[in-house]
Amino acid sequence: MGHSNWFLVAFLSWVFSVSRTHQLQSSQTGILLQIRKHLEYPLVLENWNKYNGDFCNLAPTQHMSITCQNNSVTELKIMGDKLSKVSSEFNGFAIQNQTLSESFSFDSFVVTLARLSTLRVLSLVSLGIWGPLPDKIHRLSSLELLDLSSNFMFGAVPQQLSRLVNLQSLTLDSNFFNDTPPNWLDSLSKLRVLSLRNNRLKGQFPSSICRIRTLTDIAFSHNELFGRLPDLSTLTSLHLLDLRDNHLDYELPPMPKGLSTVLLNNNSFTGEILDQFDKLNQLQHLDLSFNLLRGTLPSALFSLPNISYLNLASNMLTGELPNHLNCGGKLGFVDISTNRLSGLLPYCLGTTSNRVVKFGGNCLSIDSQRQQPQSYCKAAYKERKSPMGKEIWLLITVIGGAFVMALLFLGIVILCRRYRTRRTSERPTYPKVVQETAPAGISSELLANARLISQSAKIGTQGAPVHKVFALEELEEATDNFNKSMFLGGGSLGEMYKGRLENGTYVAIRSLALHKKYSVRNLNLRLDLLSKLRHPHLVGLLGHCIDAGGQDDSTVDRVFLIYEYVSNGNFRTHLSESSPEMVLTWPDRLVILIGVAKAVHFLHTGAMPASFSNRLKTNNILLDEHRIAKLSDYGMSIITEGFESLEGKGDGQKSWHMTRLEDDVYKFGFILLESLVGPIVSGKGEAFLLNEMSSFGSQDGRRRIVDPIVLTTSTQESLSIVISITNKCISPQSSARPSFEDVLWNLQYAAQVQASADSDQKSDAASSHS
Repeated sequence: MGHSNWFLVAFLSWVFSVSRTHQLQSSQTGILLQIRKHLEYPLVLENWNKYNGDFCNLAPTQHMSITCQNNSVTELKIMGDKLSKVSSEFNGFAIQNQTLSESFSFDSFVVTLARLSTLRVLSLVSLGIWGPLPDKIHRLSSLELLDLSSNFMFGAVPQQLSRLVNLQSLTLDSNFFNDTPPNWLDSLSKLRVLSLRNNRLKGQFPSSICRIRTLTDIAFSHNELFGRLPDLSTLTSLHLLDLRDNHLDYELPPMPKGLSTVLLNNNSFTGEILDQFDKLNQLQHLDLSFNLLRGTLPSALFSLPNISYLNLASNMLTGELPNHLNCGGKLGFVDISTNRLSGLLPYCLGTTSNRVVKFGGNCLSIDSQRQQPQSYCKAAYKERKSPMGKEIWLLITVIGGAFVMALLFLGIVILCRRYRTRRTSERPTYPKVVQETAPAGISSELLANARLISQSAKIGTQGAPVHKVFALEELEEATDNFNKSMFLGGGSLGEMYKGRLENGTYVAIRSLALHKKYSVRNLNLRLDLLSKLRHPHLVGLLGHCIDAGGQDDSTVDRVFLIYEYVSNGNFRTHLSESSPEMVLTWPDRLVILIGVAKAVHFLHTGAMPASFSNRLKTNNILLDEHRIAKLSDYGMSIITEGFESLEGKGDGQKSWHMTRLEDDVYKFGFILLESLVGPIVSGKGEAFLLNEMSSFGSQDGRRRIVDPIVLTTSTQESLSIVISITNKCISPQSSARPSFEDVLWNLQYAAQVQASADSDQKSDAASSHS
């Protein structure tokens, strides 16, 4: 009898346990479905409609992932496609097709999120979320990572965030926060990553930040900060400091010794470059360009052991560089142009060096066509040594200006009142929010994939594989001595082989023949630059192998590049695919084009130095097993071409930078065109396609030239948007071609229009069946 009772109790306990587990999972699922409803059923969550299983087992995608522990959601990451241009027509309300609708309640949304009580990682990017960030955000008490970047939030960063004591990463980039920077952040004692790039924050850099000893990344670039930057030397864990494009002034402050990236360009810093920079032995990237820095240039900066990028352009640096200047072995890019330097260019910065060097606009004793006369720099040097006259003149000017201002004071007060009544129409303001429920709306622009990637490990994210130097024997073993059965194809960039590494990983190995000989050291510098180009829509470069016969100082004419293997063919093949299950509809093509556009935009704006002439064609767009686009053969100019000067090449001519950028825009235009008409028509050549562009202007012309699959799966509005931007990309007048940012925005907008129409069509079909 006792055994029977024990068995009954154990059985009931098991039933109760199973019941509780099922109930808990059902509750979590209900909350996730409510979140989708709040976000107004974004396209990236469309697969939730058909999924009947456990959401914790839902396969992650590039734009959505859910992680669970003990049947509770611990990580939720969603990336949408709500992309809008920065608009000056802000009126405090939701914007159609750019934000969520007017009925969206940020307050209610946060309350729903807070019901996921175990949530540690929350990333909601580019979803059109608009309004002030509610104080109720503190209810997400378990959060360790919060990323709400590329949305439409404004007002102040709420102080209630300080109650998230476990928070380690806070990212609010590309919003419209327009209050003063938060000065209570030292309450977040575990904070490692703090990023508020691309907002409208006004005021001084918050001194409380200097008390957060755990910080590894600080990013406030592209705001409106002003005044003095405080002493940062106490932040001993800091690796990244990004304060570009603000109005910071005064002298440069003391810096922590562990910094690896310092970006202070486009500010108004004055004084001399402190000797303390010489002691930053971990420093890799230093950009102090476009400031008001004076004095001599510290020669020790060039010999820092890890420095690879040094930009001191457009300051007022004077004096001569020592002839015996020593340059570090990793230094690949130097820009000292547009200063007031004189004398000779040191040997390690000369034309025989293995690095990119810009030095125009000084008074150096070489290349006189690009240099100022010696008198220009000598006058600047004398002015620096005897500044008293200038200071007296400045004092007189200030006093005189103050006197004039006093006389005009009453008039200004009257005019100011009138000006405020018109200011909304001339330059819109962003309302400061006091109450949580204040209505608001904003237009914004997502500068996707154009930001410096932090070197610190981000919580809840998986880092890219480490770039490896392979031995030739490893590649021979992986390809069975480059057997013909492993041959994938060839071209102007050499032969491509499929290989299988010792750990079972499949790779693509390119044997690249170099048209000019490089030293091993020179080639390593170029490969180092290429290896840093990391993006979800770029085929990953896993490593390289230099075939130099084992001699460190020998020249090289062949290198092997080892890439991730992308198994699903190229875009061009899929455009001509006749199997119904493999056909690419218009929405499919837009997704691929948007992915490639993001990758190219990153290559243009998110890499230092930028990568242009990226061999853009449909054959070089590869698709993985999920049809995610990955661009191959990018950045080859870094290896196959000599670095050219970024200076203008004569009066009235475009700079090298703009010429190469427009080349990518032009080539991408033909990718768009091939996506519209299909590869059979496009095989007739560029001249034929350019002539046929006029056909797109009429319905009959479109029916004649546009791919039938595109015609049957697209709306006229979505199609017209892409045709319009295609026409601009391949314009014979380069000045009429759009920026890649404009191209990306138009493709995103076309995808939104198409998705909206498809959703309406499904709703109508469901209504007719019911």
